[in-house]
Amino acid sequence: MQLKPVSLDVIAEAREEAQAVLATLMARLAPGEHVVRLGVDMEGQERPLSATLPITVEGDGGAEDLVGAEPKWLDNFVFLLTCGLAQTLCSGVLYLRSTGVDGQVTVRAWHLCWGALSECLAGEAAELLDGREPGAYADAFALHAPDDEEDGGEAVFPPVAYTVL
Repeated sequence: MQLKPVSLDVIAEAREEAQAVLATLMARLAPGEHVVRLGVDMEGQERPLSATLPITVEGDGGAEDLVGAEPKWLDNFVFLLTCGLAQTLCSGVLYLRSTGVDGQVTVRAWHLCWGALSECLAGEAAELLDGREPGAYADAFALHAPDDEEDGGEAVFPPVAYTVL
């Protein structure tokens, strides 16, 4: 089986969704060091493609916290997530390892399938990652924004709200 071509409109929509997913993720982060990893398995690839995004959050846990990520890592991550969201025959795993200011490590995971990220419960995350990541596994939160077209709403944290260091 070979992947079907994807239109530029689908790619543009997937890129917007990837940016919204990252904005939602960043908005939920507490102060500390975080690493987001994404593995996408595409038909015809010998092994999954992967991207890593280190994120630092400085502040006191309020709305004024500074969220930072290096642009080259951010662009690479958004590109791979865009590919995974645009091509419905891809599958993969996105996971977040967070180290709080107290040194506590928490791991959350999402499963990428059919162009969407689904939240994993703590037990599912541990099974999906096969215990490779040390730390306490926690239930993942929703990353996809609700469909704004139905209620005319606007995303609370658009991608431009974050400072990229």
